[in-house]
Amino acid sequence: MAMVLPERPGDAMSPQRGEPLALAALLLGAVAIGASAIWVRLAETGPVATAFWRVALAVPFLALWSALEPRPRGSSLARSRWGLAAAGGYFAGDLAFWHLSIVLTSVAAATLLANLAPIFVTLAGWLWLNERVSGRFVRALAVALAGVAMLISADFGTSSSALWGDALGVVTALFYAAYLLQIKRLRATLSTARIMAWSSLLTAIALMPVALLLGEQALPATLGGWGVVLGLALVSQVGGQSLIAYGLAHLPASLGSVSLLVQPVCATIFAWLLLGETIGALQIAGGCAALIGIRMAHRASAAT
Repeated sequence: MAMVLPERPGDAMSPQRGEPLALAALLLGAVAIGASAIWVRLAETGPVATAFWRVALAVPFLALWSALEPRPRGSSLARSRWGLAAAGGYFAGDLAFWHLSIVLTSVAAATLLANLAPIFVTLAGWLWLNERVSGRFVRALAVALAGVAMLISADFGTSSSALWGDALGVVTALFYAAYLLQIKRLRATLSTARIMAWSSLLTAIALMPVALLLGEQALPATLGGWGVVLGLALVSQVGGQSLIAYGLAHLPASLGSVSLLVQPVCATIFAWLLLGETIGALQIAGGCAALIGIRMAHRASAAT
């Protein structure tokens, strides 16, 4: 799942300059993050412990990026410390519940449900920030929820673990929505790199105690196991997130939802090719409807 960081004035160059490269970066980043669930399934560590290694191994690279990036005027870590702590906590919840969802239900369902976050962001703005919700968004919400209902209905009568996984996928989206709202506040004073570096560090600090309390396997048992968590950290967390952050900063906001649509599709294809995971016609129809709803909701939110 991508860290979709809202743009600030001055972050993006004109839409014409460098747009093909930025779009390529956005799509490549979405593919890298779409592979996240495969790394989680292959990991020798428990799902929450895998989430810890995902961010912990990424921190040195994100810290280097932060150190090399120019500091924007008015940037202050001291003023933002509680906001960063909240962002780290929300992202820890996002990763923990998503990784648990991945091992309980299908990769396609876990990834798609987690990407409902933009819809929850808009609903939160309507409920708590008195932001206006358009009729277009309500129609988009209905389409997305119908798709989700179709997707989840395929798990009824199969196994309770799959239904639990679906439920955790929705919880993931709630945490990710809270994270996105917190990031929006932090972007007023901090750069993308500093937010990613510090929130990842705080996320790692929050995750390992949870993994130990759950009694999970904390350390990979083999060299290949270390390769899996390192790949997750470098390919998905550092590579994927950085490419998407670059793409979003250099593209019109209307293209930002592209990564949200590509990730579930890529995750489903990877799970089919590498894990032999198949989905039925009802799930395909539900997934397509949910993706259409997410796209409609993103466009409706951008227009308000």
